[in-house]
Amino acid sequence: MLKGIPKILSPELLKVLAEMGHSDVLVISDGNFPAETMGKDAKVIRADGHGVPELLDAILTVFPLDTYVDHPVNLMEVMPGDNVETPIWKEYEKIVAKHDDRGASAIGQIERFAFYEKTRKDAYAVIATGESALYANIMLQKGVVTD
Repeated sequence: MLKGIPKILSPELLKVLAEMGHSDVLVISDGNFPAETMGKDAKVIRADGHGVPELLDAILTVFPLDTYVDHPVNLMEVMPGDNVETPIWKEYEKIVAKHDDRGASAIGQIERFAFYEKTRKDAYAVIATGESALYANIMLQKGVVTD
C-alpha cells in the first residue's frame, strides 16, 4: 500500500501509468468494448468490478493530460441512428474539470470505427472495465508531469 494513491489503482495499473510517456494513449473501456481484440498490441488491464467514472477520477489524480492538443480526452461518438442517451458523459465532464483547468473543452469525440482504429494503432494500454453504460469508452492522451 502507498499513501496518497487511490486504492482502486492496482499495482499493475500504476506500473503501466508510470511507464507511459508524453502523448501516449490510454483507453478506459466499457464492458462491451472489444478490449482484447483492439488492444492486442497494447497492454490490457482487467478492471471488471469497476466502472469508468471511478477509474477515470483515480487515474487523473496521477496522470496529466496533454496540454499540446485541443482534446486530450476523447469519447466514442454515438453512431447515427442509435437512439442512446449518454448521461455518463456529464460525469466525465465533472471529473475532467476537477483535474484539468480546461474542463469540458478538453473533451472531444471520435467516430466509433475511428476510435477502434486509433485504439488498435496508438493505445499503449486498454483498461477493460465492467461499466454497463453505453458509449462509455474514453481515450486519454498523457501530458507532461511538471511538479
